[in-house]
Amino acid sequence: MSRSCFVLSGWMILLSPFLLADLSAQAQAPAALEAPAALEAAKAAGAQIENGVAWYDVTGWGVEGRMLPDQERARWFDRFPASAEGRVTPSVWGLSRDSAGMMVRFKTDSPVIHVHYELRNDRLAMPHMPATGVSGVDLYARDAEGRWKWVQVTRPAEKVIKAELIGGLAPGEREYAAYLPLYNGVEFLRIGVAPESRFEGLAPRPLPIVFYGTSITHGACASRPGMVHTAILGRKLDHPVVNLGFSGNGKMDLAVADYLTQVEAAAYVIDCLPNMGPAEVSAKCVPLVKRLREAQPKTPIVLVEDRRFTNSWITPAKEKFHDENHAALKAAYESLVKEGVTGLHYISGDHLYGDDSEGATDASHANDLGFMRQAEAFEPVLRAIVSAAR
Repeated sequence: MSRSCFVLSGWMILLSPFLLADLSAQAQAPAALEAPAALEAAKAAGAQIENGVAWYDVTGWGVEGRMLPDQERARWFDRFPASAEGRVTPSVWGLSRDSAGMMVRFKTDSPVIHVHYELRNDRLAMPHMPATGVSGVDLYARDAEGRWKWVQVTRPAEKVIKAELIGGLAPGEREYAAYLPLYNGVEFLRIGVAPESRFEGLAPRPLPIVFYGTSITHGACASRPGMVHTAILGRKLDHPVVNLGFSGNGKMDLAVADYLTQVEAAAYVIDCLPNMGPAEVSAKCVPLVKRLREAQPKTPIVLVEDRRFTNSWITPAKEKFHDENHAALKAAYESLVKEGVTGLHYISGDHLYGDDSEGATDASHANDLGFMRQAEAFEPVLRAIVSAAR
């Protein structure tokens, strides 16, 4: 039988393999006790342990993009409080049930991330927009340098999704951000991790940038929720955002403004022109801005011209429409400045999708390239605003 030995105070001690095995087991015993302790810690933090996964309900710490969180809601993941029903138009109210722009942050060292959520309706995709964008949950994480990078997105095939989103993650604790569906609502959302892992839900940050706009702001036609320009800007600026895009119904309504003014915001971005004509812009822009300025005297207000259709170069009627729309907004802006309204900013629409006609899915709605270009056009104005606020 083989022997192992070591020297103690000049004496050579022989150890049998049986004693070595016993000593090894004793050395490992404290580590074996860590898993039950970790499970108890996870349960104490509110996790539900199911089939080897610790599930955390995101309502326990909150999501960004869910404005006025202390006000009663018809459904927890609605963008507007319940009081908006009957005050905003029925179309805006219905669209506000989508979770566009909402994002949940958390920290964990888990080697695997799971998601479990139920969608509000079974229209998982649209003819010009995939299910990953309409109904997916899109995961990002900070790398070692603190930069946000994409990780994975769900591929919904039914209303209830319960799945491992990604496994085999590199060791180490990091911050994650999960973006919620753009054109669907959410009934509940849970994040799942390995039970022995550390987990911390991160509360929503204050002073969001509030975007009020159209289907483009809403997210059409991003391939993933993290690729709409509002989300891209949130990552670029490392700042919270609220997305109040209402497909076909972003029309500078004062009823919507009355909810914007209740938010302590870093800025209001008004990007409604794609749903409006020149006459509407002339009639509604000045009253909207004055309502915002009266309620929030110091909050910057950014007015955005509508993007040009990517095929307007060959469709003269569309080109003329954009020219007239832009002129109406510029006239309203100049009128407000002349009246002494301060804190106004202006973004031209001519190059929002670029100049090569490749930035849209259907001439009107941005593809991922168009959203990235739009974010780059917005960034200098918003970065200066956010920097001043800090």
